[in-house]
Amino acid sequence: MGPSAYRPWGQSQDKIRAEHRDRAAVVYVRQSTRQQVIEHSESTRLQYALVERAVTLGWARSKVIVIDDDLGVSAARADTRAGFAKLVTEVTMGRVGIVLGMEMSRLARTGRDWHQLVELCSLSGALLADPDGVYDPRIYNDRLLLGLKGTMSEAELYLIRQRMLAGKLAKAERGELSFQLPIGYVRRPSGEAVFDPDEQAQHVVRLIFSSFSRLGTLHAVLRHLVDNQIQLPVRARSGPAKGELEWRRPNRETLQIMLHNPIYAGYYAYGRRQVEHARQLPGRPATGRVVKPSGEWLVLLPDRIPAYISVEQFEANLARLAANRHTAQTPGAPRSGSALLSGLLCCGRCGGHRMNVSYHPVSGSQQATATHTYGCAYNQINYGAVESCQFIGGPALDAYITGQVLTAVAPAALEVSLRAAEQAEDERAELDKLWLQRIERATYTAERVRRQYQLAEPENRLVVRQLERDWETALAQLDQLSNDYQRFHDTQPLRLTSTERQAIDALAKELPALWHAPTTTQAERKELLRLMIEQIEVNVAGDSELVDVTITWAGGHRTHGQAIRPVRQAEQLSYFPRMIAWVAELAARGMSCPRIADALNSEGFRPAKRSHRFTAQQVQRLIAKHGIRQTDPRSNAAIAADLGPDEWTPSDLGRRTRHAGGYPPLLDHPWLDHRPPGSQQPTPDHHRRCRRTRPATPAPRPAAGLLPTQTLARRRRCYRSRNQQEGPTVKDDQYLTSTEGGGPRSSISSRRPR
Repeated sequence: MGPSAYRPWGQSQDKIRAEHRDRAAVVYVRQSTRQQVIEHSESTRLQYALVERAVTLGWARSKVIVIDDDLGVSAARADTRAGFAKLVTEVTMGRVGIVLGMEMSRLARTGRDWHQLVELCSLSGALLADPDGVYDPRIYNDRLLLGLKGTMSEAELYLIRQRMLAGKLAKAERGELSFQLPIGYVRRPSGEAVFDPDEQAQHVVRLIFSSFSRLGTLHAVLRHLVDNQIQLPVRARSGPAKGELEWRRPNRETLQIMLHNPIYAGYYAYGRRQVEHARQLPGRPATGRVVKPSGEWLVLLPDRIPAYISVEQFEANLARLAANRHTAQTPGAPRSGSALLSGLLCCGRCGGHRMNVSYHPVSGSQQATATHTYGCAYNQINYGAVESCQFIGGPALDAYITGQVLTAVAPAALEVSLRAAEQAEDERAELDKLWLQRIERATYTAERVRRQYQLAEPENRLVVRQLERDWETALAQLDQLSNDYQRFHDTQPLRLTSTERQAIDALAKELPALWHAPTTTQAERKELLRLMIEQIEVNVAGDSELVDVTITWAGGHRTHGQAIRPVRQAEQLSYFPRMIAWVAELAARGMSCPRIADALNSEGFRPAKRSHRFTAQQVQRLIAKHGIRQTDPRSNAAIAADLGPDEWTPSDLGRRTRHAGGYPPLLDHPWLDHRPPGSQQPTPDHHRRCRRTRPATPAPRPAAGLLPTQTLARRRRCYRSRNQQEGPTVKDDQYLTSTEGGGPRSSISSRRPR
């Protein structure tokens, strides 16, 4: 190359060389929105005209490629632009000599995408061009200028967006920004939001809110609508029927949106849902919207829209929906589990943390039944404690709280019955009104189709046949609705009958029976508990069966009490020392295990678990476990301790009635029982005495209730002579036995002389 080939200092170099023209020239065409494609057609035409500029710069027309895949796509994100991805691929492969765009903002609106394109063009040797000139990214000055253009393009997008958002916010602060209205509202041509003019649509919306106030859960409202065949009124937002009222089946998402929307309380709200870019999905710019708390809304203006409910009811609905979520702070919606206190019970040992519920099968049960327990594992989970804070059997605590609630509501039984009857009639009146509105709508539809049929030309059979079928269909629907309404009216009359009112009054007066009735579900019991009780704090007294209970009622009033829980061992009972001492004393007297069990039950003692009364087997195990020495029930001391207040052993009675120089009275005959009539019932202690009934014609007795000494001595002699002939007789100090009658005969206990 000679010296003439070099350009003088300060003159620009020739950027377009032969190697650039050997490769393709790419014209990138883009518009941000579809509306711009339709309305800003001149901008689109100018971008397509860049093909002629490429030809002017020396490229053959066959080597000019137009990429217009991104028409109607914003350049704010690269992952949504298929055309830009295609351009980057061609540049990376080295098949592009120059890239032409109307403005650099057409290529990219973000610094990341723009600088990536510039760097790839620098590496592959491609040029960039716009109506102002041609730029080589490998030249420092051109690269600096391209970077400045990209920064200005990104700043321009930011400024445009800020101006648009500021305008929308200013309009929203005046309450004039229009947006899609929910079910039950329409917008007039003047822009004002009003109630839906259809009365049935308004009634359905009010019915949804009243049902939620009564039922308390979103699923219960959905089931109520489905069971009563209630559909939702929806205005079509697009299509040929735009603005027309359509009746659609209820769904959970729509009901949830309605209960959370503040417009039903008269609020004009803007900015409830805001975009979080970290949540956006690639290729879906409409995603990433998050519902913000009310404190972060951009605009909230009260009393700007007609309200279906009051502000207080709206806030109560939000609080109820939040409480239905089962979290550490909220109890969750009532369910069908057997744990009545789920969500209400708090631990009194670790600072009032919510206690958990655990279910486990009943041991030894043949049926698929399970019982529940309440426990607090806060210290175990958070501080690695060895044992849980406390552990309480569920049924015992549930029974105690149930008793407290029934006692509290007992004075309001009459008011409860009146309110229940009134609520039942109001609910039937709402449903009856809805049925009448549906029949009225069906009647109007049938009448309208009839008029269309009559106005049609009879000769035009193609139209008349279709109108005739429509009329028959409308009449069939009207007839079906009338029959359904009649069945509803027969099963649920508008006013309660006298029998129904009497049943409600009887149930209200017998609240415990209503509570324990099989028709009352666990969810209904839990609902009543949560209406009356805010929190229950429990604290087990040491390791005993005593549980200190503090109930915080609705309104803040507190009551304190003590419940009894089942424990694993009898040694945990608070009264165990007194109980075991009493058992030892009774056993020393020679009392049998059944008699000891009766004595424990009469004194108010109860076992550790599984039952409320002691049995003979439990007493026997208790005596064996603690090595208590039990006197033989057949010993003298046991017999003496087992006698009643008006009973004597034969020897003791003989000593007390012994005649001077005579013999003790003979007490070995059944007819010597001188107790009052009706008290001679046999007892289990037949090996010591047998209380037999008096003969039908007893012999006359002395006034003191004892036989004379002479008579007793004579009978004793006869008794001895008879036994000498028949066999030996066994005697001791307490009773006599003989073989008279073919077998042993027990002695008879006598009455104390009066």
